[in-house]
Amino acid sequence: MNFNKICRDIKAVKIQGAENVAKAAIKAYSLKPTKASIKKLISLRPTEPALRNALKFVEKDMRNIPLTISHFETSKDIISSYGQKLIKNNNILYTHCHSSTVMEIFKEAKEKKKKFIVRNTETRPLFQGRITSKELSRLKIPNTHYIDSAMRQAIKKSDIVFLGADAITTEGKVINKIGSELACETAERFDVPVYICTNSWKFDPKTVFGFSEKIEERPEREVWKNSPKKTTIVNPAFEQIDPDLIDGIISELGILTPENFLTEVKKRYPWMLE
Repeated sequence: MNFNKICRDIKAVKIQGAENVAKAAIKAYSLKPTKASIKKLISLRPTEPALRNALKFVEKDMRNIPLTISHFETSKDIISSYGQKLIKNNNILYTHCHSSTVMEIFKEAKEKKKKFIVRNTETRPLFQGRITSKELSRLKIPNTHYIDSAMRQAIKKSDIVFLGADAITTEGKVINKIGSELACETAERFDVPVYICTNSWKFDPKTVFGFSEKIEERPEREVWKNSPKKTTIVNPAFEQIDPDLIDGIISELGILTPENFLTEVKKRYPWMLE
């Protein structure tokens, strides 16, 4: 596979998942190790901090390539091991959208012979929640699939909320799929703990998402094709979760509060801040 082919696949979302995108970008860079390649690869997924951090690490020294690949592969097992320990027999768990990291935790808990039920929401308008439900079905994990507007019902009698993350800012705010902060606010009302499940390389020192200015808007046609005139469709892709709503961030660094997570990731990976 050549550099241009990998770039096309990343751009066309044929390669999905933050870690898979990062590993593909590293492969592409190894084929064409130039500053122009770095710029090109970052432009394909400008909101992927794991990709940027991985490229930054290997740009410093090409010998870091195997270390980076190993980081992503070993972190997955460590995170799932930490996360599954929070799950008790007969728990009801809630998740929103689709997170491969959350799914690894559920898979690990299932392999530990734990019995639990997962509730999840459909995540309109692209229905990524269906991906979660299909994977749960393949794993033979009981699942109740809720419409988004029934999120409150799904959460209020759950035991834990597990969510993924697209990025974590320098303020400890978690960026994730729209609806995530609503899930956390609902969980707080009903005293349900919230855990963010993510690789620490999603720490984003530059916070290029631009959430302080404008949240990324998806096309109106995803929500309603041929909508009536004078009707404005609002279709935000992400939102910020206030760190005060988060009980812990589960990463390869451990289960930490947002504040302690930031302290640890900066200590462990000072090159991210350069």
